[in-house]
Amino acid sequence: MILSTLDWSIVAAYFVFVLIVGVIVSRKAGDSVSEFFLSGRNMTWWILGVSMVATTFSSDTPNLVTGLVREDGVAGNWAWWAFLLTGMLTVFVYAKLWRRSMVLTDVEFYEMRYSGPMAAFLRGFRALYLGLIFNVMVMGTVSLAAIKFGEIVLGLAGWQTLLIAGSITLAYSTLGGLKAVVVTDFVQFVLAMIGSIWACIYLVNLEEVGGLTTLLSHENVVSKTNLLPDFSDPSIWVPILLVPLAVQWWASYYPGAEPGGGGYIAQRMFSAKDEKNAVGATLLFNIAHYALRPWPWILIALASLIVFPELADIQAIFPGLSEDKLGHDVAYPAMLTKLPSGLLGLVAASLIAAFMSTISTQLNLGSSYLVNDFYQRFINKDASQKQLVRVAQLFTVLTAILGLGLGLLLTDATQAFNLLLLLGAGTGLIYILRWFWWRINAATEIVAMIASLFIAGFFTFFEHGLEDWQTIIIGAVLTSIIWVAATFLTPPTDDATLRDFYRKIKPGGPGWDAVINKANAEGDPIEKEVGQLPLEILCMVIGCMTVFSVLFATGNWIYGNVGTGSLLTVVAVVGAGFLFWAWGRLKVV
Repeated sequence: MILSTLDWSIVAAYFVFVLIVGVIVSRKAGDSVSEFFLSGRNMTWWILGVSMVATTFSSDTPNLVTGLVREDGVAGNWAWWAFLLTGMLTVFVYAKLWRRSMVLTDVEFYEMRYSGPMAAFLRGFRALYLGLIFNVMVMGTVSLAAIKFGEIVLGLAGWQTLLIAGSITLAYSTLGGLKAVVVTDFVQFVLAMIGSIWACIYLVNLEEVGGLTTLLSHENVVSKTNLLPDFSDPSIWVPILLVPLAVQWWASYYPGAEPGGGGYIAQRMFSAKDEKNAVGATLLFNIAHYALRPWPWILIALASLIVFPELADIQAIFPGLSEDKLGHDVAYPAMLTKLPSGLLGLVAASLIAAFMSTISTQLNLGSSYLVNDFYQRFINKDASQKQLVRVAQLFTVLTAILGLGLGLLLTDATQAFNLLLLLGAGTGLIYILRWFWWRINAATEIVAMIASLFIAGFFTFFEHGLEDWQTIIIGAVLTSIIWVAATFLTPPTDDATLRDFYRKIKPGGPGWDAVINKANAEGDPIEKEVGQLPLEILCMVIGCMTVFSVLFATGNWIYGNVGTGSLLTVVAVVGAGFLFWAWGRLKVV
């Protein structure tokens, strides 16, 4: 399972490339925190959209998809497909609002939207929580996949894989800031698409698989190909389809699919030239992420059911694999070992690049919170731009050590996915409503975070006998009840802050009428924004329909269902036509 000289040469060439990029852009990145974290706010939609896609595709993504397909069939992917709803909501409602805010991080937003000591506390607490806890957890899950890939494909111990790839990632992230991350993301995306499609074609046509027709008719595969779960069995369709579509997409704070936008998605929007580029970037991201990328991974996962039908088959072939790392998700890297020399090197480089892309983004994002929203805000307000960049580089190293180290402790990608969902369960609705409902305050978010952490801790460390989907629903409901009560039991944000926020952001809808009416009555007139929420929500719905139609049309064409594939293709074309028409009518500058 050791790569050939040709394979290692391809991997080494990518390593050299990213280091060169880091060195080239390092001089500009060190000028200011705006350059280091936002690349001067002058980036175009297409490179930002590709960067979002590349970051979301980490080395754990195909592993996660493989585990879902092997355990729950293709329909198991609704666990993450449902996040398209919040993605499209971000595109048409929140992207322009985020860009309009002109903050450096989404955590800085708190002292724009809320007031007083609680707003300051929320900003600092959230910076530490996202920068050191949540961010490290994300890097841990990504590192876990890299470890499994390294043990199976590279023939390296987990710590060796992380030491090599992590050190290079740390080098260019520390030197070049966001610009280095975005440029390398673009190359990573190209590598990933070429590698995954080429690998899929080769692996599906292995002699033991027999080609696409044989694959889809194989007894191990037939029951796994449905795009929708079995509706005759609630124990199957409720957790796989209903919970993600009814609860999970708005209730959970998940990296890359934060309700209302946030994290590295918000960071890319902040770095866009203008609102139009911010909206365009998020639209490209959602199309590519949900409609263009999944099928090569799905087909390789289905093929793995023939080559490695049971976990014991993987263990027998790879006895050196750590016992605590054995799970259905390792079937993906196991399949990659079937690739020939050269192609294996290309795919290996693409997956290592995927790991490095996500880690570099999380390092840059995490240090932006720790520097802008903790260090500069609470420790050294008078720090120069050069000092802040140096501190950012120091935090980058610290979070890298913590995140990569956590990867050595985790065991399963699906386990980590569910834990991340549970950690944010119930808080998501706040991030959607806080832009459009004046009554939400800093106490709302503080109480929601604390409640979510306690509830997630209980379900994670205490025996309860509940399924994962049940804990997500219960966590979301309990957290939501608690924060709604806290909203009405605590004082609102002061009038001056609310009025300044409304004048700058100009959110539509009726949720700010009380603030506007009071200001006008007190001789501090505010012109009410004539918003486009109905059109924006309609675009969100049509956008979801269009992307899902492309995704499922592709699947039906692959399955040979010409009639269904043709119908879905027509639906996708009509939906795209509507979005093109609506684009010129949306108020985006």
